[in-house]
Amino acid sequence: MARSSLPLYYFSPRRVSSPSSKSFFFVPATLALITTIFILFYIFTTSTLFTSHPHRHTLYLKQPLGSFPSSPLTQNVPSFSLHNNGFKNGTFDLPKRAPFKAVGGGEDATMSQVTSRPHFGSEGNFVNNLEVFHDGDIFLEDYKEMNRSLKIYVYPVKRNDPFAHALLPVDFEPGGNYASESYFKKALMESHFITKDPTKADLFFLPFSISRLRHDRRIGTGGIQDFIREYIFNISQKYPYWNRSGGADHFYVACHSIGRSVMAKAREVKLNAIQIVCSSSYFLSGYIAHKDASLPQVWPRTGDPPNLASSKRNKLAFFAGSINSPVREKLLKFWRNDSEIAAYYGRLKTPYADELLGSKFCLHVKGFEVNTARIADSLYYGCVPIIIANYYDLPFADILNWKSFSIAVVTVDIPLLKQILRGITSDEYLLLQRNVLKVRKHFQWHVPPIDFDAFYMVMYELWLRRSSA
Repeated sequence: MARSSLPLYYFSPRRVSSPSSKSFFFVPATLALITTIFILFYIFTTSTLFTSHPHRHTLYLKQPLGSFPSSPLTQNVPSFSLHNNGFKNGTFDLPKRAPFKAVGGGEDATMSQVTSRPHFGSEGNFVNNLEVFHDGDIFLEDYKEMNRSLKIYVYPVKRNDPFAHALLPVDFEPGGNYASESYFKKALMESHFITKDPTKADLFFLPFSISRLRHDRRIGTGGIQDFIREYIFNISQKYPYWNRSGGADHFYVACHSIGRSVMAKAREVKLNAIQIVCSSSYFLSGYIAHKDASLPQVWPRTGDPPNLASSKRNKLAFFAGSINSPVREKLLKFWRNDSEIAAYYGRLKTPYADELLGSKFCLHVKGFEVNTARIADSLYYGCVPIIIANYYDLPFADILNWKSFSIAVVTVDIPLLKQILRGITSDEYLLLQRNVLKVRKHFQWHVPPIDFDAFYMVMYELWLRRSSA
């Protein structure tokens, strides 16, 4: 047969319709069908997708109670004595769907579904591991490498620059509600992470202070957007580093909520640069989780944290603050006159510290933004934080296991707050509080910085993002 006729032979009707060719097409089709049936059978018999689980909420432990190995991360933590062999099942043994009446507040509220499952796992179990880190071993190993190798270049500023006060570190001890921004810059400039050789830098720091620009009469709240646009234009013209990455290896730090919204006229900053901000809500478009990171909002306090050995926590929960959001209005509506949950607005008649020391749980409730200094306040005074702020990208969430030292309650479940807190056993509470004492060092600022404090934790978050370009 001629070579040119071979294709005609193989695809001729007679050739295709022959018995051997039919079997040729039938065999692989049969094998594919059998394989598909086998895969479906395997998935059905091994997966939990087709099975239901009772809603039992159990506290799981990764190691025996009372066994808390010492490490650089957990040194000098007072030990609690736990006298039983484990925790009870059914801590929050609530049916998935049922009408519930609100407890307290003098007013009933019917809810079609209970949605507050504080830190529940995929099967509805209350997961609260002893470990305060997602993986402490990896964190320690990476922390050492970060300390050794991370280098930051800060764009230089002359002392006679008309905006030097907003670009250079403050020459006083930072204070106030947004002190974290100033503390970070002050600690960074005194740290070993600074390099004067930009070719060796992993990241570039944009040193403008949103808080100081906000109070500058020449700039003010309305002028910050123009200032940032001009600042980025100037450094992109004078230096090549912004242009080579589009700003992806640059970062800025801001604690006031306006810091996330002042980039309207510098979209490349918002979209490309790393934003280290206190108002870290992943519900809003101005913040991009995993690219950006959450800065802890910390009200500065001098001296060592208080000794908690003698503190008697007679109150179930405590909150005090202005009523500047619907969430806080709802909290006060239900719990303002309660005998166990102390919820206040306005100025307290008793010292704020005494209330924190006298309460088992301290409420962090969303105001204008998801962030306040109340989480750091709670940790400082050994009070277990209750987080009532939907969509809050919590500080150091890449590192810390927040389930081990806090409880999250969705805002719709404020009427069930007492029911949820009462369901936490005394042993579970002691474990939560023990972990509070482990992590509170990470929510404190020092100048010069101290290992594992807030500054070093922020630097570690930056180290994780150093290859974003």
